[in-house]
Amino acid sequence: MLSADLVEARLEKVEALVEYQLPLTSKRADVILCGTHPRTGESSYVVIELKQWSRAHLLEDSDTIVQLDGAGERLHPVEQVRRYCTYISDFVASVGGDVDHLSGAAYLHNATDLDVSDLWELREDEQGRLFTGQRRGEFLEFLQTKLSDAPGVSVADDLLSSAIRPSKQLMALAADEVQRREQFVLLDEQQVAYSLVIRAVERAHRLNAKEVLVISGGPGSGKSVIALSVLGELSRRGMTALHATGSSAFTQTLRRVAGARAPRVRSLFKYFNQFITAQPNGIDVLICDEAHRLRETSANRYTKATERTGKLQVTELIDAARVPVFLLDEHQVVRPGEIGTVDDIRDAARAQGLETRVISLDGQFRCGGSRAYEQWVLRLLGLESGGPTAWEGDETTFDLRLADAPSPMEDHLREMLGEGYGARIAAGYCWEWSDPIKGGGLVPDVKIGDWHRPWNNRKPTSHGGAPGTPFWATDPAGFEQVGCIYTAQGFEYDYSGVILGPDLVWRGDHWVAQPDRSRDTAVKRGSYEEFDRAVRNAYKVLLTRGMRGTIVYSTDPETQALLESLIPERA
Repeated sequence: MLSADLVEARLEKVEALVEYQLPLTSKRADVILCGTHPRTGESSYVVIELKQWSRAHLLEDSDTIVQLDGAGERLHPVEQVRRYCTYISDFVASVGGDVDHLSGAAYLHNATDLDVSDLWELREDEQGRLFTGQRRGEFLEFLQTKLSDAPGVSVADDLLSSAIRPSKQLMALAADEVQRREQFVLLDEQQVAYSLVIRAVERAHRLNAKEVLVISGGPGSGKSVIALSVLGELSRRGMTALHATGSSAFTQTLRRVAGARAPRVRSLFKYFNQFITAQPNGIDVLICDEAHRLRETSANRYTKATERTGKLQVTELIDAARVPVFLLDEHQVVRPGEIGTVDDIRDAARAQGLETRVISLDGQFRCGGSRAYEQWVLRLLGLESGGPTAWEGDETTFDLRLADAPSPMEDHLREMLGEGYGARIAAGYCWEWSDPIKGGGLVPDVKIGDWHRPWNNRKPTSHGGAPGTPFWATDPAGFEQVGCIYTAQGFEYDYSGVILGPDLVWRGDHWVAQPDRSRDTAVKRGSYEEFDRAVRNAYKVLLTRGMRGTIVYSTDPETQALLESLIPERA
């Protein structure tokens, strides 16, 4: 259909990239037309979203969320294509950060103007135009104003071969996000989830009501990006919005980077166990990030007797805000006593007569946007059925390699550092973890053959040049130490090295968990079944921290042999 339109518009020499994958995500633009601008002669790209919708209407009180008959909510196609243009400008070096080289259009070729009448309420611009089948002539004229009849092959090649800029990473943008304006480009279901949260907040405020929301998604699906976007927007509106996690490293890092220029911002970032005595509904919105780390109760040995209510931690969090929002990945429960699942939250809400709305994110933004890699990891570890399978690559540029030893792993990652990327090495918690040496330095506890490296610093503050525990994943000096699940979880870096220790080994045709080879006393205290689940989830987390690539090595010969049969590329 579009090809016929191009012929009729005398643009048959324009190059069309079908199902173009946005860098570092699994998202695909339906078509990008590549050519030269008829007036300037410069490269010109037109991003087109083709929708087969025949009817659609705006969700009440929203100008960006569309309700399809029987198909749920979708992002307004004009907003969708506009964000694709911005994202491409942000990440594709050949575009040069100049959105003026990009135009965007949503073409609802099966619809008439009347079928989608209220979709016209959203403002249009050069990166977001709306056309229906009824306006086909206008659509062709629009294309002719953006593209000449000159061949577009070289322009398309420039886009396809372009370098991808180092990614906009969560921590690098947290300060601007919370203090100033939106820095993250939310795509598709991310923007839908964000808009539904904002809408729920507005509705709860207007009706003096209460809502419970859960946003569920895998690693890198954008949960924390949504959390910070919501926090920033509501803070700018003057509403009481707080962010909470169960992770010391994640919370302290957010406090440091977001509060660097405005110390008061640090108070926005809390821990789950700080709401024992919170006033009911005293907060407009409580954003519970990394909610898979919820514990049964907030009480510990330091909790005052008068505050030991026996109330579930999830109930405390629900009570504290008019709109509690929980963001979680059920495959990231890594310690006994962590009970953050959709069902746990739904049950706690139902006990108070509240319904829970669950929003699912299916996009993959970490791991180079590679759904195939995430599925490969889940099958490798037996977290999904089907058994381990050979890595055959996919349509992304995600780089999976096997190292024959830790040294070549480290050498390769140092090369990546030299090219301006971020990299870290993490391992299963299978080696002793010594206290820092008085006077400076760390003990090289992780010993594999003649390769010795220290764990990350146990102290919360820097020691002998090693960053404090919470900052291992974000401070450049963190590369010199080996991280573990508790310092890596919640963070991302470009390239990830993962050492599988003897706590999980392959025997014959199945995995065997070995608690006696683990140094994680908190996990070992549970049952064998709890340890088995926790150690698999821990390696799943470690294997999905890298946005561009992962290098794997196992200290166990039989497990290494399995990996050799599955991963063809060597470090």
